Amino acid sequence: MSGSPIKLEHVTLRYGDVRALDDVTLEVAAGQRVCVLGANGSGKSTLASVICGLLAPDEGAVELVGERVRTADGGADLEAYRRARRELGLVFQNPDDQIVTSVVADDVAFGPENLGLPRDQIRARVERELRRVALLDRATSDPSRMSGGQRQRVCIAGALAMEPQVLVLDEPSSLLDVRGREAILRVMGRLAAAGTTLVHVTHFMDEALEADRVIVMERGRIALDGVPEQVFCEKNAAAIDALGLELPFRMRLARARRAAGDAGAAGDAGAAGDAGAAGDAGAAGDAGAAGDAGAAGDAGAGGAATAAGHPNVCEIRGVGYSYGRGKKALDNVTFSVRRGESVAIVGQTGSGKSTLLRLMCGLEAPDAGSISVAGVSTAKKRGQREVRRMVGYVMQHPERQLFAQTVAEDVAFGPRNLGLSADEVARRVDHALELVGLGEKRGASPFELSGGQRRLAAIAGVLAMEPELLILDEPTAGLDPRGRARLRELLADLRGHGVTLVQVTHSMDDAARADRVVVLDQSRVIADGAPAEVFSRANEAQLRACGLGIPKPLAHARGLETAGHAPLGDPPTIEALAKALNATEGASGNGI
Repeated sequence: MSGSPIKLEHVTLRYGDVRALDDVTLEVAAGQRVCVLGANGSGKSTLASVICGLLAPDEGAVELVGERVRTADGGADLEAYRRARRELGLVFQNPDDQIVTSVVADDVAFGPENLGLPRDQIRARVERELRRVALLDRATSDPSRMSGGQRQRVCIAGALAMEPQVLVLDEPSSLLDVRGREAILRVMGRLAAAGTTLVHVTHFMDEALEADRVIVMERGRIALDGVPEQVFCEKNAAAIDALGLELPFRMRLARARRAAGDAGAAGDAGAAGDAGAAGDAGAAGDAGAAGDAGAAGDAGAGGAATAAGHPNVCEIRGVGYSYGRGKKALDNVTFSVRRGESVAIVGQTGSGKSTLLRLMCGLEAPDAGSISVAGVSTAKKRGQREVRRMVGYVMQHPERQLFAQTVAEDVAFGPRNLGLSADEVARRVDHALELVGLGEKRGASPFELSGGQRRLAAIAGVLAMEPELLILDEPTAGLDPRGRARLRELLADLRGHGVTLVQVTHSMDDAARADRVVVLDQSRVIADGAPAEVFSRANEAQLRACGLGIPKPLAHARGLETAGHAPLGDPPTIEALAKALNATEGASGNGI
C-alpha cells in the first residue's frame, strides 16, 4: 500500500443491529485532503474513528500509516494499533470529549508528552500551536472557563502538536466563529501543502470545495466519491437533496433564481421561498403585529400572570459579570427583547454570549446591573426560580439531556414537574412533538433517533413547558443540512405563533433572518439593530475586525458590485439576492 496511509477493505462495523459502516472499501493517498460528508447517522464519525485507530471494525482489513492493524480474517493487532496511533491525530466534534487537564498548555502538551519527546521540544510545539490557533495568551487558563469555540481550538492545537502523518477532524468548525473557522481552514490548507494527510468531516458544503476529494456517506456506505466538481454537479443535485445535504452556495443561488423566476408575481407577494425562511429579516415580521398577536397568547401559554403588562419580555440593564481574577465576561450590557420578537446574538468565541444566556435564564445573577423577565428580577434566588419557569433554555448540546425510555416520556418530564394535570401534560406533549415533526416517534427510544432528531426531541421538551421566552445557544451546531433546515422552519413557525426567541449563533446567515441582531465584542455590546442596519456597509469593517463577517448572500452581492455588476442593494438572504439578480439580469439562474 505504498503512498497510502489509509486503506480499508470491506470494512463493516455494527452497533447492535445497526451497521454504522457497511462493506466500506477506501484508500486515501499520502498528502490527500479528503472531505467526508453525510447526514447525521450516515457513518461519518464512525469512519473517522476507524481511520484514526479508535475503533476496530467487526469485519474487513485495515491498514493505517503502514501498519496492518486488522486483517481480513478478523485478527486485530493491538501492538500495531499502538504504533499507528503515534502518527494519527483526531479532533473530536465536541471538545469536552477530548480535553483532559485544567490548564490549556498542559492539555496541548499531553500528546507530545505521551510520545516521549524532550521537554524543550514539547515546550516549543505547545507555543507554536497555541500561537497558530490564537490562544497563546490563554496558555495558563482553565479550559472549563473558556467558551466552546475556544475549547475546540485547544483540541486542535493538541492534535497538531503531535505532528501526525494523518489528521482526522470531525466537525472541527461547528462551534467556531467566522474568524476561527477561516483560521482552521487556513491551517488545514498549510498542513495539506506540507504533506499531511487530512480527513475532514463536515456539514458545511462550501468547506468541501477546498478538498482534493469528497466522499459522501449514506447509511454506512459510500454513496458518492470524487473531486468536488464531480460530486457537486447538476447531475448529482437530486441525489444530494435525497441524502439530506445541501448544495454549495453558487448552486443554491442558481436554484433560488430559478424558483424566484418561476414564482413571478406570486413570489413578490411573499410566497417565493421567503415564507419557508420566515421572511427576509428586514421584512420580518410585521414584528409589531406578530408581537401584539402573540402577547395575549403567550401570557396564557407561559402561565405568567404578570407578563401581559410588560411589552418587553426581557430587559437587560448595565449588566456585568466576571469569572474571578477580574476577568470580565460581560461589561455594561444593555438591551431589551420585545414580545414576539426574534433576536440573534452574535460575537466571536469568548465574547460573553453563552454567559449572557445563562444570566437571562436566571441560572445566575449578574455582578452588576439588572435582568428581568416579564417584570421579574433575577437579582434574588426567588426571582431566579420564577424566571426559570418562564424561560425555555436550549443548550448547545440539548440532546445530552435525554434520559427517558421513550420520546414522549422525555418531553413530558418538564410539564409534569410543573404539577400540571395528566390531560394538560398529554396535550402539551402532543403539541410539542407535532411542532418539531416527531409525532410518529413518540413511542421510540430517544437513543434510537438520529443526531438531528435527538436535538429536536430535546427542544420539544423545552417547548412543552410553553415558555414566555425561548433561548437557544447555537441550536444548529453539529446538525446536518436537513436538520438545520428543519430547525429553521421550526423557529420560523414558532415566531409565527408569537413565541419570543433569542438565539446565539455563529451563522451570520441565520442572524440575518432575525428581527434584530445584537453584536457582542470583548464582553460589550457594539451594535444592536435590524439586520440591514447591523450588516450595513458602514459596519462591515468593524464586524470583520472583531472576528465576524456578513451574511454570505450580502458578501456575494458586494463582491459582484466590486467586479462591476449593477447595484444589488443589500440582500441579507439567498432569496433576496436571487430576486435582486433576476431584477437586474433576468432569471438566467446561472448562479454567478
